[in-house]
Amino acid sequence: MSFLKRKNHEKIFCISIQRTGTTSTGQFFKDHDYKVATWGTSSKNNWGLKYFSGDYNGILKSRAFKANQVFEDGPWWVGDFYKYLYHLFPYSKFILLERDPDKWFDSMVSHSKGKTLGNAYRHCIIYGRENEVSNNEIVCKDAYSASINNLLELNEEHRDHYKRIYVNKNRAVKLFFEFHDPNRLFTCRLEDPNLWQKMGRYFNIDVEDNYRVHSNRSL
Repeated sequence: MSFLKRKNHEKIFCISIQRTGTTSTGQFFKDHDYKVATWGTSSKNNWGLKYFSGDYNGILKSRAFKANQVFEDGPWWVGDFYKYLYHLFPYSKFILLERDPDKWFDSMVSHSKGKTLGNAYRHCIIYGRENEVSNNEIVCKDAYSASINNLLELNEEHRDHYKRIYVNKNRAVKLFFEFHDPNRLFTCRLEDPNLWQKMGRYFNIDVEDNYRVHSNRSL
């Protein structure tokens, strides 16, 4: 494989679940001169909707995807997309940051003021709440639209359910890479005071000892 072709395959995907440092990860790479596709890039190109519609080529053949090397936020963390990306881009690397599950859930609730994040239908599919939306005409009418509607409640009664989803998803990701290639996954705790220095060493980036970043702060 030529150098240029290989370079095009050296994508970096942040597959941390939302509210687990995805925006900060993007800022880290921006600060170190990488081309980063952010949530804004995804929203502008309707990548979340295209993923949900099964239009993977619509994402991966887009000009915005080809122009960037690092990808944070959706749809990269959703479902099993990381498995598809792992095999499609054999020189790619992945990032999984984890945090205390209770603090993660608190951040989820805080983000949209006690409402489901983003498109309510797709949120419920991701987080195992299908039974709440299957017959909800108001929610279903926007299922295949770009609507960000925050329609349903997200509160204390959902805590244990969401925490199980969060913990089990992270376990599944780590198990996949342990079996296939542990060297292609960088993992760390979001609370680790040396997170960015460790990430720098993994990606061969020179990071100042006092470098810190915390973007999109919400709990």
